[in-house]
Parts: sequence; C-alpha cells; structure tokens
Amino acid sequence: MERVYEGRVPEATTFGSYGYAWQQLQRYFLYFFLVTLVVALFESPVSIAHDSETDITPLTVMLQIFAAAYFFLLFPVISYGGNLLYLHGIRNEKMEIEVLFQGFKNNYFNIVLAHLLKFAIIGIGFVFFIIPGIILACRLAFVSLLVMDKNMEPIAAVEKSWEMTKGHGWRIFGMALLAIPIFIGGLICFIVGAFIAIMWIGAAFTALYHAIDLEEQQKLYSYPNEDIPDAS
Repeated sequence: MERVYEGRVPEATTFGSYGYAWQQLQRYFLYFFLVTLVVALFESPVSIAHDSETDITPLTVMLQIFAAAYFFLLFPVISYGGNLLYLHGIRNEKMEIEVLFQGFKNNYFNIVLAHLLKFAIIGIGFVFFIIPGIILACRLAFVSLLVMDKNMEPIAAVEKSWEMTKGHGWRIFGMALLAIPIFIGGLICFIVGAFIAIMWIGAAFTALYHAIDLEEQQKLYSYPNEDIPDAS
C-alpha cells in the first residue's frame, strides 16, 4: 500500500526523512532539478582546479589560489541559497530561483564566515584520526540551514546545530551511509539517475532539519514559561 504524506510533516527518522523527501521531490521536481544543476555548475570551477594539481607551475599555483578564494568567498552563497530553496520545497513554501543569489545582497558575511568556521572545525576533526571529523560533520550538518533560515551568525549557527543534532548524530550518520547505495543506484541509471539521487539525498537531510525544528517549536509552544524537558 502506498504511503501518503499529504498534510503531514516529516518524521525525524531516517526513513521518515527519505520518504517525505521523495514525496516533495516528485512535487517540486523541476525546481529541485534546476537548483541542483545551478549549484553543480558553480561547483565545477573548484573541481577543475582540483584536477589540475598534477604539475606545480606558476599557472597551477595561481589557479589553486583562485579556486580557494572562489570556494570560500563565492560558492558558499550559491550552495547555501540552494539549501534554503530545498527547505522551501520541503515546507511547501513558494520557490523562487532568485533565492539562490540573495546571499550576495543579504547575509553575505555570515554565509562566508559560517562556511569557513564549519570547514575549519570539521577539518581539524579529520586531522585527529578521522572519527572526530565524522562526528563533527554530523553535528554541524544544519549550520547552512540555520544561517539561511534563522539568519543566525556563524558561532550561533554552530552552537544551535550542535544542540539540534543532540540525540540525532547516529541518525545523521546512518542517513549519510544510506546515501551511498542511493547514489550508486543513481549512477547505474546514468547522469539523470545521479542527479535524482543527489536531489533526494539533499532533500532528505533538509527534511530531517525541518522535522527537528518543528519538534523544537512544539516544545516551546507546549512549555512557554517552563523549562523544556530534556528529550534525551
């Protein structure tokens, strides 16, 4: 029997997130596809520069410097804007493509600094035997959404992501592991399948954020003047 999500909110579970994301992907397929395509195009200069690391010449050094500046100063705006558009689709809100570029006018420095801070924290974690890096990556999974959705400053977004993912770390890790066979299955179906897999995975993590955010709002509504019970 087909599961129907109409009128429901996503559950803060692995299969609940992927299930709800699949429903929304079908509803807003063309929007999600365009967002993914635009983000992939803006990511391509970084990939090209990375592939040119074979020979060290003045030209390749300049290319790497350009790629680093592009990765930290320009690409995050498009990437974060894409995340916000995914969230609009998950919430059944109006999707406007110009949202992809609104970070250049609004919230630019918070986006760049949050991206730099998250990159540095996770990078340091991977230096220490990889596992801390994986833990940090899972706990900071919502930084970009918090910056865009809640207009949070970088440090506040990192702290809030750490708080929101408390008790969900293994779930996020499991969703990341599940993304591997989903992407491989997409590759088997050639380019279109890979794009669909990427969209589904991105929508699933956004759905999890939305579900946890709704749970927190419900707690605040239920206990407006009291201490919120610890869910753990």
